[in-house]
Amino acid sequence: MSGVALAFSWLTVLPLRGPDSVDRAAGRRAIRAAPVTGIALGVLAAGLLWALVSAGLDPALAGLVTVGAHALATRGMHIDGLSDTVDGLGCYGPPERARAVMHSGGAGPFGVCTLVICLGAQGLAFGSLAAAGQFACVAVAVAAGRVAVVFACRRGIPASSTEGFGALVAETQSPWTGIAWTVPLLAAAAWCTSPWWQGPVVAAVALTLTALLVAHCVRRFAGLNGDVLGAALEITVTVSAIGLAF
Repeated sequence: MSGVALAFSWLTVLPLRGPDSVDRAAGRRAIRAAPVTGIALGVLAAGLLWALVSAGLDPALAGLVTVGAHALATRGMHIDGLSDTVDGLGCYGPPERARAVMHSGGAGPFGVCTLVICLGAQGLAFGSLAAAGQFACVAVAVAAGRVAVVFACRRGIPASSTEGFGALVAETQSPWTGIAWTVPLLAAAAWCTSPWWQGPVVAAVALTLTALLVAHCVRRFAGLNGDVLGAALEITVTVSAIGLAF
């Protein structure tokens, strides 16, 4: 339960407090529980989307509002990580130079363009799902992003630095933990799509693409950091939402 509380404290704005002392053991428990926050945020996003559409708002606009609310509910950490990661990938130089660009605090043209496309795609995909009455698919897409984080923190993917969020959570998860979360994710995806196999295929493709992205980032930045985790999360949500909207 301390891992669940810390996961909500780290990854959401909900008023939950984790343990007073946070070490790698606490980080391991929090990342293991990260999909729980995805389930909660996914249900909230689906509920908000349903309420907005039921009130008469255009589905596309309702989808964009839901994406904005989701960003607020996570303090914008993940979209900041996505922007910083793309800016780092877009620069020249050694890993140290790329990490310096990521930590500069500003958003470059690559990052801004990526945010516009990624968040816009999320919003429009959510709107398409709402128009089709597939609100559960929104919850599945949001939860999938947190399962991707568990896989990104698996053993064999080192941190890019001895300090920071990446150092706290990198290599803390067994591959079996990711698999244990993937099974219910695939089951939920199968339940909310027709034909039933579409959902599991979409979720599997999204997680695979994210794994490839993380592997590339680890090579480019000489390890994993918190920004890469945010990018993995947002890309997974976007790809899942688009795929489920077909």
